Amino acid sequence: MDNNQPSGKKQIALNIVSSKSKHTGFGAGSIDLNSVSPVIIDQGEAKVDVGAIHAKSKVEKGIKFSMNREDVPNGRQVWVVWVAVDRTPEGQLYGGATACEMWIDTEARRGYKILADHVNKLDAALKRKIILDELNVGEKRALKNLLITRNEEWWEASSEELKKALEV
Repeated sequence: MDNNQPSGKKQIALNIVSSKSKHTGFGAGSIDLNSVSPVIIDQGEAKVDVGAIHAKSKVEKGIKFSMNREDVPNGRQVWVVWVAVDRTPEGQLYGGATACEMWIDTEARRGYKILADHVNKLDAALKRKIILDELNVGEKRALKNLLITRNEEWWEASSEELKKALEV
């Protein structure tokens, strides 16, 4: 994600307030979301869509969401996969990946998702966890192909846990 701001301006990140924080001043206790990218898997195709960070991906625009799955009887399953990139002395790699579902009925402009699940899975990806169990074979294949296509070196340097989670 590109976060260009005029020089001299302080970069603002998502603030997490914690009583354990010993840091003070601007940006204390903040999380840098520049190391995470949202991937949308829709109808077997995986694409990076940075709008998903703010729940404004292409598939989410114009959709009224409910926390009740029954409100979207004709929806199709769409996945948001949070992919965190890690930096090590050896180079960069895919460090965490977690998937959370949505159901979208484009015609009715209705959708189902649980925002708390999306936030928790984003947090888990930032903590370098791999949670991809619910993806089917085609969705795993699409995600794996996207990650390899985006940066094969990062894929090769990634953990065996991620590679095994995306085996098809």
